[in-house]
Amino acid sequence: MTRLELLAPAKNLECGMAAVDHGADAVYIGASRFGARAAAGNSVDDIRQLCRYAHQFGVKVYVTVNTIIFDAELSATRQLLAELAAADVDAVLIQDMGLLDAPLPLHASTQTDNRTPEKVRWLRSLGFRRVVLARELSVAEIAEIHRQVPDVELEVFVHGALCVSYSGLCYASQHCFGRSANRGECAQFCRMKFDLVDADGRVVERQRHLLSLKDLNQSDHLEELIEAGAVSFKIEGRLKGVDYVENVTAYYSERLNAIIARHPDKYQRASLGHCRYTFTPSLAKTFNRGYTNYFLHGRTAGIASFDTPKAMGEFVGTVKELRPHSLSVAGIARFANGDGLCFLNADHELEGFRVNRVEGNRLYPLKMPASLRPGMRLYRNQDQEFERLLTKPSAERKMPVRMRLDTTADGFALQINDAAPVSIVAPHQQAQKPQHDNIVRQLTKLGGTPLSCSHVELPDGFCYFIPSSQLAELRRMAVTSFCSSRPAPPPAEASAPAPTPAPAYATPYLYNIANSDSRRFYAARGVASPQPAFELLQPRGSQLLMQCRHCLRFALGFCVKHGGRKPEWREPLSLVLADGRRFPLEFDCQHCQMNVYAESC
Repeated sequence: MTRLELLAPAKNLECGMAAVDHGADAVYIGASRFGARAAAGNSVDDIRQLCRYAHQFGVKVYVTVNTIIFDAELSATRQLLAELAAADVDAVLIQDMGLLDAPLPLHASTQTDNRTPEKVRWLRSLGFRRVVLARELSVAEIAEIHRQVPDVELEVFVHGALCVSYSGLCYASQHCFGRSANRGECAQFCRMKFDLVDADGRVVERQRHLLSLKDLNQSDHLEELIEAGAVSFKIEGRLKGVDYVENVTAYYSERLNAIIARHPDKYQRASLGHCRYTFTPSLAKTFNRGYTNYFLHGRTAGIASFDTPKAMGEFVGTVKELRPHSLSVAGIARFANGDGLCFLNADHELEGFRVNRVEGNRLYPLKMPASLRPGMRLYRNQDQEFERLLTKPSAERKMPVRMRLDTTADGFALQINDAAPVSIVAPHQQAQKPQHDNIVRQLTKLGGTPLSCSHVELPDGFCYFIPSSQLAELRRMAVTSFCSSRPAPPPAEASAPAPTPAPAYATPYLYNIANSDSRRFYAARGVASPQPAFELLQPRGSQLLMQCRHCLRFALGFCVKHGGRKPEWREPLSLVLADGRRFPLEFDCQHCQMNVYAESC
């Protein structure tokens, strides 16, 4: 039986508990420092509380410590790792190889640039139990990694925002704004507007979001990913709010359950419990920039969102008629006072407005948009009714269990499933009337616990009177015993006995070496004269800032290799910001990759 894990994000303790309630098998959360989302830090006490809550259901908690670490921070980082181990965290995600001695199971963050079987095999040799694969990989590439390295867990992203550069190899934010993506401070360079200019200075595209991608959605392709060898399915979003976590987690949980229902002899969930929802999950109603399955089946058109990096939401109809203070909509969507709608105007700019009053399909905006025209497509990026549902308790997670009550030599014992039985000392007092119904009623009062029970087994001929207070005490002890009976984690595995050569990077700073321990690690694995990370370098010359599978040649229809037209421009092309800064592009057709450089000084 393959155990399938739905891995949900947690900005904070509230989001983490909501993820558990709505069907996550594991939660990933950032600590107070050193996580790749600096704005989503949490105290060790909050993480400990999340572990206690999650572990009731067998849900695991992983903590991201996946930034590069400077020398002055090594001591504090190791102290943090020790505190996380004491808090009962299940694993830690890291990028920096100076942290391989962490006292916790290790997962290789996607920040370690994991896109080949060779890289995954190398990470496995270092003791990593799991590798988070690059988002850009196809089903075929994932399957080949699993075929070559079958003894490592593969985690794949299935939903959420996409980075245009291979993770861990983006230095544009650091170069332009002094904010390192490898330090959790990305300034979202890829969501900015650019001109695309050729070698003669001709503007090919003017002021468009040329590096901004749509959001990932693999909800229709989970079974393909499972068959390829992935076991953990990750939802992006450690900066997102609790409503996003609730809705998206519930949606994917139901999708996984449907797959398991079709293949009950092959798959099972990695945690315990069943969820009941008070709403119908819908990915269209949560934050998204439009959806793509990215490179799941190879290179396809339509992965980028050139017009806007903002959330457009669900399509709700077209503008039918305009009046001075209202509009009518052609479509079947229902609207509510307070809905947020948006549209792309004639200049390809996203505009939004708030609905003040609704009368059927006629909407009265708070302020009528001047650029709205009949025939324009409308999108809803804020659904008042849906958000109202999610502000209330929207899910309950319970584990169905069975109980067995037995007599002992000096009292009674109660067992839940296969957990160790608990017992009390009490007289065997014969009952004057049948006790079965009262015993079942008392033992199944499980409100406030993560359990539900509809069956209590009693020995044949059981006819003893047990006071309700003693039944309640037995129930409390048995629930405590069951909820604390988590299987012990497997022992830590030793890394390879001899240093293994590190994968080669032609550009030295791509190793992201930011401290002395990391430098010694790479030196022991064949990297001659390890060079410091980009963040520690003085800017010089034409530096590689991004490696992207997204390609503007292809996106604009000028990739001859994939059936496009012959380019009408003279290369090299450059991306140009509004302030005049230029970023030359290199099209590496051998590797089907676009590289973005800083302009030579």
